[in-house]
Amino acid sequence: MVILGIDPGYARVGWAVLEVQSSPARNASQSVAGGKFKVQSCGCIETSKDKDSQERLVDVYKQVCALIKKYQPDVLAIEELFFTNNAKTAFKVGEARGVIILAGAMQKIPVASYTPLQIKIAVTGYGKADKAQVGRMVKTILKLKELPKLDDTVDAIAAALTHSFTNKKLK
Repeated sequence: MVILGIDPGYARVGWAVLEVQSSPARNASQSVAGGKFKVQSCGCIETSKDKDSQERLVDVYKQVCALIKKYQPDVLAIEELFFTNNAKTAFKVGEARGVIILAGAMQKIPVASYTPLQIKIAVTGYGKADKAQVGRMVKTILKLKELPKLDDTVDAIAAALTHSFTNKKLK
């Protein structure tokens, strides 16, 4: 199975393509120990501050569609929004998340959503884990020499891992 993990954003959208080889393993830790995960590619879509809101959303949509076309994922795993302070930012990110979901739907790719709490629990086992803890576990699970530079990309990998750990078809 190929999972396109997405950390939605307005200025930056983290993305990761995770290949998961299904095995007779009975739980996520057995799959991890068997080394069944591989990051095919990952990165970050960045929109220009010089463009208006609509143009930035079109850029996100087109680039996500291009990722889907290039990597042909079986599913798109996306993080749900969690904002406590800035409603204006939350609305913009929500709009971007909407066009990302639309891109998956238009390409007939199933979309799975996970809350930040679900992702933290799936990857670290602790719902209040901070970004550094999530990053360390992503690095350990995937046996990476180093993490991608941007947290957005690490969060996208974590979303893809969450889907692989919680999807019964992979177990």
